[in-house]
Amino acid sequence: MTKVLELHDITKRFGALTANDDVTLTLEEGEILALLGENGAGKTTLMNILFGHYAADEGSVRVFGKELPPGLPRAAIEVGVGMVHQHFTLAGNLSVLENVMLGSEPLTRARSARSEARKKLLQIAERFGLPVNPEAKVRSLSVGERQRVEILKALYRDARILILDEPTAVLARPEAMRLFETLRDMTKEGLSLIFISHKLHEVMAASDRVAVLRGGKMVAERNTPETTPEELAELMVGRKVERPVRHDHEIGAPVLVANNVRVEEGGEVRLDEVSFTVHAGEILGIVGVSGNGQASLGGLLSGLVHPIAGRLILLDEDIGHLGPRGMIRAGAGRVPEDRHAEGVVGELSLWENAVLERLRTPEFSRRGFVRQRAAREYTSGLIERFDIRGAAPDTRTRLLSGGNMQKLILGRVLTNGPRFVLANQPTRGLDEGAIASVHAELLAARAEGAAILLISEELEEAVALSDRIQAIVKGRLSEPISADEADPQRLGLMMAGVWKENDDAA
Repeated sequence: MTKVLELHDITKRFGALTANDDVTLTLEEGEILALLGENGAGKTTLMNILFGHYAADEGSVRVFGKELPPGLPRAAIEVGVGMVHQHFTLAGNLSVLENVMLGSEPLTRARSARSEARKKLLQIAERFGLPVNPEAKVRSLSVGERQRVEILKALYRDARILILDEPTAVLARPEAMRLFETLRDMTKEGLSLIFISHKLHEVMAASDRVAVLRGGKMVAERNTPETTPEELAELMVGRKVERPVRHDHEIGAPVLVANNVRVEEGGEVRLDEVSFTVHAGEILGIVGVSGNGQASLGGLLSGLVHPIAGRLILLDEDIGHLGPRGMIRAGAGRVPEDRHAEGVVGELSLWENAVLERLRTPEFSRRGFVRQRAAREYTSGLIERFDIRGAAPDTRTRLLSGGNMQKLILGRVLTNGPRFVLANQPTRGLDEGAIASVHAELLAARAEGAAILLISEELEEAVALSDRIQAIVKGRLSEPISADEADPQRLGLMMAGVWKENDDAA
């Protein structure tokens, strides 16, 4: 096997924080290497050093035997390194072809070689099994199709080493499995791949070798066929990881009731005659393939969209007309689907985000002035209780890892004593340790009598946490079933719209 990539003794510091500590890593030609670690372990930092976004304080990077100058993405691209970021960097108002070509032509060229570029893009798409319409506007594409465009952007620039940062963070499992089948075929064409992931089943299914980072250090490497998910989880976290178990207990009175709710957005029906009930001390799970109305349901339960028909009742109060502030005052809390865009303001400090939804309460304001000391003390309590690592009340929130950001949001919601909690994809992109922590907090809130609606594309999560489960298909909800009856086959049929024998509800 030929070594195509060598990272030697990489160290990177951000002030007092050492993100990478003397890390050495190699990649072979045609190999798929999984880079595994907790949120904040230093995985993305290491890949950003390889791609030239960051310059290492110590160490060197060699690609195909050539040492790369630090901090120059152009140099990495020129020797065949491509990177697909977790958060897509596409312009929605441009076509697929325009996005792929963006930045690939010199500014001194008089006219764009569009026809040649289109031909090259289609050849790459066919060669690697990534079908795409070059003229389609990116804003019209599904999440899976946008990721395909990101990969094609890298391949268009003749990448021979491809780095994928959390490539399945926003994909449903069927899309993720198709992606990894494609990546495996790509290695047969001579590509070498590194993918960052927290999902152990993906690591086991897709990789040839696994490298594990913990606390910025390389702690282990394993050939994938010679390891297990349990060993990898323990290596990643530094201890044995066990997810909490839901126990049966007495369910209370109805807290949130939806009766034949209908929602329209942009002139299209997003939710159609949706009905459900969430009781005190209960978790109701909503499962479905991405794009079937989950976003609209989350918006409805956050006060961001309003029904045009039907009623939404929280503790005997009609809340369908309330906005986000009114929903919070009525006793609703939310863990949004996108923690970066909807959960926090990245440039604000932890304490500012922690009190953001309660800023006008006497606890945190007086005569129009923010009680900063009280807010910082409250945030210190959240940091300790919810194990928010590497942070202080004045830390900029954008500097947190995804898992720690999610813990901040969860703490902000649960310490407010909500009667109802919307948990929308609460563990998306989190590592095993953070997932176990979030699950424990949700089950603790359930035990204290909170009514929780869980929207999740992870079937194992929905079954493990929920008391009852409903499937959402094209904006409609199935009848609920007990989680104890929810085997994978039945859930798969429900998510396909088959809710009763010989009854195709889709």
